[in-house]
Amino acid sequence: MMSRRLRFLSALVVSLAVFASTGGSAMAAGGNAAYAAQGGTLLTSSIVGVAVTPDGHGFWLVASNGAIFAFGDAHLYGSLSGVKLARPIVGMAATPDGGGYWLVDSGCGIFAFGDAHFYGSLSGVTLARPIVGIAATPDGGGYWLVASNGAIFPFGDASTYRW
Repeated sequence: MMSRRLRFLSALVVSLAVFASTGGSAMAAGGNAAYAAQGGTLLTSSIVGVAVTPDGHGFWLVASNGAIFAFGDAHLYGSLSGVKLARPIVGMAATPDGGGYWLVDSGCGIFAFGDAHFYGSLSGVTLARPIVGIAATPDGGGYWLVASNGAIFPFGDASTYRW
């Protein structure tokens, strides 16, 4: 199972590079499913994140301007496309059931869509380094944010761990 998922994610990473460099045309294959996106609209912002659906038959891409692109069995639950953001989006995480997702900006702002709940953020707090990623807890009851200096910020039922 993990091997198939890793092959899919490897193909997806390559496809993201193709997607961005060709203005939105990409093909990725993994496991028994094939995913294709035929563009026609040039991307106005870089793709900065990806999240896979729970069954592995779809995925979402997020651009730094908050635009969401859904492929396969991934559903669109909303996006920030057209919203003037104070900071760029830098990552996304899907809920365990695939019914929603969180977006995070570099200043620790959180945007929840679908069945994703808001568990807090540090928006408005001056951070030593920008946020660069987000990971959901296994039950979807929280998330961790990570800064470029390795600082971890837990919210909801996310735990902290010591080295």
